[in-house]
Amino acid sequence: MAGSAAEFVGNIPKHYDAELGPILFADFADRLTGACCDGAPTRVIELAAGTGIVSRKLRDQLPAETSLQVTDLNPPMLDVARGKFADGENVGFAVANAMELPFDDAEFDLVVCQFGVMFFPDKPAAFREAARVLKPGGRFVFNVFSAMQENPYSQIAYAVPAQFFTGEPPGFYKVPFHYGNPEKVRADLSAAGWREVSHDTIRLKKNIANPEGFARGLVYGNPLIDEITNRGDIDPETVTKAVLRALNVTFGPADMTMPLEATIFTCVKT
Repeated sequence: MAGSAAEFVGNIPKHYDAELGPILFADFADRLTGACCDGAPTRVIELAAGTGIVSRKLRDQLPAETSLQVTDLNPPMLDVARGKFADGENVGFAVANAMELPFDDAEFDLVVCQFGVMFFPDKPAAFREAARVLKPGGRFVFNVFSAMQENPYSQIAYAVPAQFFTGEPPGFYKVPFHYGNPEKVRADLSAAGWREVSHDTIRLKKNIANPEGFARGLVYGNPLIDEITNRGDIDPETVTKAVLRALNVTFGPADMTMPLEATIFTCVKT
């Protein structure tokens, strides 16, 4: 990952985990772990693990004797993830770039990544690294968000803050949703040498139980907040209130429910 789109620092990880995690990531994490925890993996690595939302679910589902290596490029995100585990849970943590993993060839039999590959500047390189650290027959299981129009909250999170900027608006929200075409993903996997690939698109209807918290997370839980504060003349609370108003108009205000869509890819190293 590179640039501001990858810099989840300061207070961002706490907002990300508490205000976005339960709404945007937890349900997809259940499906991702369900897709990869069958069989009997003995060594598992998670890439771009963030605040450990998937990590905790993996540890709960994997056998106790299975080792779990949790990695991310951002130490502050890993700090939050560490807090979800007790001593003796057979979990390791490491700051790692998914395109240059500091692990040996054929060291793992399962590689997992939730909503991380969209941020990798060189996706085929990251896909080759996943293959390198896997044993023959091992699996690489990951997911990506579909396009913005299939996740309309993202259109709000992009367009509303843009109204407060003159010139080029904040670009963060374009990054997580630019890789939603499964055929493009499969082409990059093929370029990286993967031959046995399947995918499954998941569509959800998600209730937003705490719209105020969700609006706050959309502003404070990612590098958008840094773009706002670096301007110096924009009040992030004003932006948050505007995002909340747009959520109410689009999805609510009563019984606020919105669509979410992502695709899971399962790749087997032959």
